[in-house]
Amino acid sequence: MTDNNTAGPQNPSETAAPSGATSESTSAKTEPKRRFGGTPAQILGALKFYKVLAYATGTMLLLLVAELVLRYGFHSVLVAGGTDSTTGAAHGLGMVNIDGGVMAITGGFNLSTMVLIVHGWMYVVYLIADFRLWTLMRWPFGKLVLIALGGVVPFLSFIVEGRVHKEVLAEVAANPKAGKRY
Repeated sequence: MTDNNTAGPQNPSETAAPSGATSESTSAKTEPKRRFGGTPAQILGALKFYKVLAYATGTMLLLLVAELVLRYGFHSVLVAGGTDSTTGAAHGLGMVNIDGGVMAITGGFNLSTMVLIVHGWMYVVYLIADFRLWTLMRWPFGKLVLIALGGVVPFLSFIVEGRVHKEVLAEVAANPKAGKRY
C-alpha cells in the first residue's frame, strides 16, 4: 500500500532551496537593494541643511521679486541713511526715486542692491546643499536640476522642499539597513 501524501518531499527545506543552496543565499535576497551615498545620519543632516537653505533662499527670492517690481515698475529703490543731494537734508529709511539710473541720495546704504547680493550668494549655498543631498541619496541628474530650480522660480523652493523632505524620510525609513556606497 502506498500513501498519496508521501509523494512529495518530507522536509520543507528541500523545496525552499535548490540543491547546493544554503539558507544564507536566501537571506541575501531579502537585503534591501537601495544603496545610499552615506549613512542615515549623514542623509538626515544634509536634509536639515537643505531645508533651512530652501526656506531662506525662497524668502530671499520673494524679496528679490519685490525689489525688481519696485525698481522696474516704480523706478525706486529702498535706501537707508544718506543725504539728499538736492536739499542737503538727512535721509532715514525709505524709497528713493531713480531718474535715469541716478539716485538723489548720496552716502546711503542701498538695501535693494543688498537683496540682490544676498540672494545670489544664498543661492550658491543652496546649490551646495542640493548637491550634497543629491549625492547622498544617489538620485538621477534630473532630480538635481528640479531641486536647483527651486531657488530661481518664486514659491517653488517651498513646494519642492516639502516633497523632497517627505521622499527622503520615506526612502530612509523604507531602507534602514541600506548600506553606504563605500
